[in-house]
Amino acid sequence: MDSTVLSESKLNVYGALTAKIMHAMKDAKGTYKMPWHSPVVANDLPTNTATNHVYRGANVLSLWIDAIAKGFPTGFWATYKQWQSLGVQVRYRERGSLIVFYRQFELSEEEKEAGTRARSMARASWVFNAAQVENWTPPEPAQRSTVETDEKVEAFVQAVGAEIAHGYPMAQYRIDVDRIEMPNPEWFVGTETQPASEAYYATLLHELTHWTGAERRIAREIGKRHGAQAYAFEELIAELGAAFMCATFGLANEPRQDHAAYVATWLEVLNNDTRAIFRAASRAQEAVEYLGNLAAEKLSRVEATPTAAVADDTSEY
Repeated sequence: MDSTVLSESKLNVYGALTAKIMHAMKDAKGTYKMPWHSPVVANDLPTNTATNHVYRGANVLSLWIDAIAKGFPTGFWATYKQWQSLGVQVRYRERGSLIVFYRQFELSEEEKEAGTRARSMARASWVFNAAQVENWTPPEPAQRSTVETDEKVEAFVQAVGAEIAHGYPMAQYRIDVDRIEMPNPEWFVGTETQPASEAYYATLLHELTHWTGAERRIAREIGKRHGAQAYAFEELIAELGAAFMCATFGLANEPRQDHAAYVATWLEVLNNDTRAIFRAASRAQEAVEYLGNLAAEKLSRVEATPTAAVADDTSEY
């Protein structure tokens, strides 16, 4: 499927990337383990080797999917020319991974004076993973214990300042009282790939993403969707926001039991609107950036915030 879509001379960028993400989600439908739940992507936000920019939004999903499918052990990527600029050669017959970048159009002086918004066009580009090149060694990843990771996330959560109440049977954000309700941390159960404490924090980051959508904060608008689709779309935003932050902090991120009911609706939304995943990922990035900025005001170390998960739309360059 992918090779046919991607070989078209005039690529429908949104359609091709949406089809790729939907294909991965359908494959995981039985287990409800979405691409962002794989251990391959833990502590590994895709990063451009040449610019050191972190990829954003739907590009993160696209590169995660290919990293999982091809077993790439590293999250460093670059275009063919960028690898060449580093004196590195992509191996013969290696195939690139699809990403989207936005080319900005210059406004005329008249347009600027009239307050015209800047225009941009989505364009396709292909990048290659560090595992596809010769003679390049990625930097050693930072090693942190579970205790160090938990302390870092807890410092971030405290700095954000959301009201969080414990002792509840389920995790949820209550918009009517502007409060996150959580089970006690000791009630969470670990697995072979996710310590109990990381299960707690991954869930809390999901609810914090919901928390950003309140009217007094981002005032997130879902758009024209109503009922079940609107609710499921907001859940997709929270899922992606939590995934981006989990990858930043190095937390294992496993599927939530209650998301089995959403998968079919997510696929329906994506099937009817090829830009839906781009909007969901963009809203998730916005939430992550909002939380990072809140935390940064109180934390002395910028590295303790997940703002690194957000870069500009042309981060692949």
